[in-house]
Amino acid sequence: MLQLDQISAGYGAAQVLRELSLEVAAGEILCLMGRNGAGKTTAMRAIMGLIPLMSGRVMLDGEAVSALPAHKVPRAGIGYVPQGRRLFAGLSVAQNLEIGMRARRSPPEVLDEVLDLFPRLRERYRQPAQTLSGGEQQMLATARALCLRPKALLLDEPAEGLQPSMVEAIREVTVAMRARGVAILLVEQRVDAVLAVADRVAFIENGRGGDIVPVDALRSDRSLVARYLGV
Repeated sequence: MLQLDQISAGYGAAQVLRELSLEVAAGEILCLMGRNGAGKTTAMRAIMGLIPLMSGRVMLDGEAVSALPAHKVPRAGIGYVPQGRRLFAGLSVAQNLEIGMRARRSPPEVLDEVLDLFPRLRERYRQPAQTLSGGEQQMLATARALCLRPKALLLDEPAEGLQPSMVEAIREVTVAMRARGVAILLVEQRVDAVLAVADRVAFIENGRGGDIVPVDALRSDRSLVARYLGV
């Protein structure tokens, strides 16, 4: 289980998150929704140790990963697919995946498991990452995170700007990871996409946690979407 226990964080003197608490169970997809600037990406970066916590803690299966330096957070079992992918563009697909493998010293069979999920990457294995299409780059960013064999997976708007076939491919892999017991925290703004994949939805507003509801409740009453997203 991934737990955020009243975390506060920001950038310098600018506080963004204010005592945010969340829990994502193993085998669950929790979607974090809120307006632009509400603190969704900041929450992801705080979990990964990329920005320091002002207070609170981040726990993974009862261990305080917020006590670790940022480079050890992936080794603890948290995979992160940031918005914008952040690949090593000049390196090949194989080299990008090798970086993921080394981060947690994953055994060789993990690479085969990941390539089975993304057969297109097997076809592009020796190509530089910068020559891939946008959808293929998103696949690679996701595959690199999965090379950790993560306990928890953070996905920051993974379908942004992708064509429908690529969106469906990413969705299928996300669902497959849930079935394997991975705790998944997903940032997504498209309500239909959330309804198709999430188990629960947590709203965030001005850096503070709001309502947390089962996705079925959102299907029957979208007033919360209007309240928190203004749509």
